[in-house]
Amino acid sequence: MQVLLWHTLDIAQRESALARPSGLAHVDVRAILKNVRENGDEALFEYTRKFDGVALESLKVPNADLKSAWDELPEADKTALQTAKANIEAFHTAQMPKTITQETMPGVVCRREPRPLDSAGLYVPGGTAPLVSTLMMLAIPAKIAGIAKCVVTTPPQKDGTINAALRACAYLCGIEDIYRVGGAQAIAALAYGTQSIPKTVKIFGPGNAYVAAAKAQVSMEMGGPAIDLPAGPSEAMVLADEDANPVFVAADMLAQAEHDALAQVICVCRSENFAAQLQTEIALQLDTLPRKDITAQALKHGRIFVVENTEDMLEIVNTYAPEHLIVQVENAESLMPEIRNAGSVFLGPWTPESVGDYASGTNHTLPTFGAARAYSGLVLESFMKFISVQTLSRTGLETLGPTVERLAQMEGLEAHRRAVSLRLSGGNT
Repeated sequence: MQVLLWHTLDIAQRESALARPSGLAHVDVRAILKNVRENGDEALFEYTRKFDGVALESLKVPNADLKSAWDELPEADKTALQTAKANIEAFHTAQMPKTITQETMPGVVCRREPRPLDSAGLYVPGGTAPLVSTLMMLAIPAKIAGIAKCVVTTPPQKDGTINAALRACAYLCGIEDIYRVGGAQAIAALAYGTQSIPKTVKIFGPGNAYVAAAKAQVSMEMGGPAIDLPAGPSEAMVLADEDANPVFVAADMLAQAEHDALAQVICVCRSENFAAQLQTEIALQLDTLPRKDITAQALKHGRIFVVENTEDMLEIVNTYAPEHLIVQVENAESLMPEIRNAGSVFLGPWTPESVGDYASGTNHTLPTFGAARAYSGLVLESFMKFISVQTLSRTGLETLGPTVERLAQMEGLEAHRRAVSLRLSGGNT
């Protein structure tokens, strides 16, 4: 990993040093979306044969398969899933919004009422591991929000099944609609609906470049679904002072780097001595990791910045806007008021990033690629919407009406003015 002295870099060099990996190629998914929209299940079977090498006869996973997977799951795995579920439920239940009522002036009452979305499409990526954590992070808040229809899609394994742990997790989370389809074609199915898969109003979940492109495209179509977040490779930034443990810092950086060859990890520290210790520790731990090759590729995008003061640390954080920010400095909590741009923050030496990925209770679906400047990670309200309501008495309209009439005149909208004046004049214009 490259070590850079922040105070020696000019503006252009700093921008270059904080750049994300550029391996996200543009992909064109229009043909896939069109095919699924026009041909439904037939297109899904076609793409599953082509991309997954599996010839399916049906898409939906039988509910009996979900329960049997749970029944057969080792007790230790059940306990881990139940503990994570309880923590995620506790934190997201605490976020339940209440109706807000405000009398803005005598006789004019406004309120905001929460409502769950009618449906949600939950995409769980495939790959080399069953991402039970992703399913929990999407399904649990969706259920708490009160969404009646939660539709899960995930790619099948080579034998055409869904991983048993994932099926068991779906059962635990109360999911009844899980379908064996992945990629851009799954997003199309959730957006348009097919003979088997219901159309949904909002699509959640991470994925590869094809999934991200499909989500972006369907969300821009007239009448298309909403989506959760802009997606990109995972990333983490660690702030470390001289009291930080380089073993812990290295472990957190490697935990993020093993996700993907395009993942990026950055450490911002206070001395070249710590930077050297960190490099040594990263090399030692890397050598024993099962995903060593992928992790090593990701480390090529990594950086270690040496700064002279806390102000420079915070400048880097707020400029980069990391998905995960790990703060291993003395009195870490004191930095929180100055941290403006970060998806999720992990304070202190005993808070590894892994706990947020799995079981602390916060949601691990977070903005990447600098989107934390404008986006939050998933929260309960991501699965809800709000209706604004206003009620006026006659006195309220008499008080507010002249203001509305005058504003309507300013805009040249006579029908707007008359909607008030006719009421106040007893039907006379």
